[in-house]
Amino acid sequence: MLASAGCTERREAENATLAIARGKMPAVTNDANKTIHLVYGSGDKLMYTSSNDEGQTFTSPELVANLAGLVASATRGPQIAATKNGIAIIAVNKDGDIFSYIKDGWGKWNEAGRVNDTDTTNKEGFIGLSGDNENNLFAIWTDLRGDHQNKIFGARSTDGGKTWMKNILVYASPAGTVCECCKPSVVMKDRNVFVMFRNWLHGNRDLYLIRSSDGGESFEQAQKLGERNWALDGCPMDGGGMAVDQSGNLHTVWRRENKIYACEPGKAESEIGEGKNCTIGAVGDQSVYSWIESGKIVCLLPGNKKISEGYGSLSLLQSVNENTVLCIWQNDDEIYRQVIHL
Repeated sequence: MLASAGCTERREAENATLAIARGKMPAVTNDANKTIHLVYGSGDKLMYTSSNDEGQTFTSPELVANLAGLVASATRGPQIAATKNGIAIIAVNKDGDIFSYIKDGWGKWNEAGRVNDTDTTNKEGFIGLSGDNENNLFAIWTDLRGDHQNKIFGARSTDGGKTWMKNILVYASPAGTVCECCKPSVVMKDRNVFVMFRNWLHGNRDLYLIRSSDGGESFEQAQKLGERNWALDGCPMDGGGMAVDQSGNLHTVWRRENKIYACEPGKAESEIGEGKNCTIGAVGDQSVYSWIESGKIVCLLPGNKKISEGYGSLSLLQSVNENTVLCIWQNDDEIYRQVIHL
């Protein structure tokens, strides 16, 4: 059930004290030491901050790099992953080129290799990044190369983002293009790489999942998520989300029409709410969900407990420990956080 009106109002009033920074399109991860790392955009500036106390406080924001034409709006923004040797970030500019940055063990940021090996192919600006907490990373993006139709491309890095291997085609729609304005997502767990994207087949805009079991060297056949189709002449700008629990099971969440659904691949879907721009976080073997409902950020916790975190246009969830999750959200040009105990 939704939290009481008094509780909801109190959370919204507290948002002013929960601000992390001014900026747009945050992305978050944590490392083996439980440090939380956050990247976001501010104009042409790529900015970074972190927390060593489970999200209670964050460091003063620091500049990663100036990237002319940095894309950071409408679910397009920089992505971040932890590696054995530090932190890796990728970001795209308005020309459609994807750049990589790494933070070494001494805390210094360095620009690394460009991710896309064909010029200016990511015109839509959607990117995703995940790693295995060693030095293996996999980046994905929408790509126009060859036929000017959006496909899902990817690239591996085995040195923590210093260099990137030859780009590979992850998926091309037999109907011509994947959904142009929905962000794809990627999750890496050991040698498994999962990529989720909204397809466009026979007039339907449904979510699909495609898997690699060899670290992203090759991919299996894509499978549709959900039991019904969403026939839509347009783009919902809503790519859903994925998370892997501590037992290695993949969980997904996505939107169809105005409903939010969740499932493990191959199992029946469950309707969990109404809204848009949904995301998911795994805490142990439990799933936490978040989405936008009537302009407010809501979170669905285990036990079907639903809480509101105030107004916003984007939310993220990051596991902190076995019973705590961090909710990050954006409202206008401000980034907020709330620590949630399950």
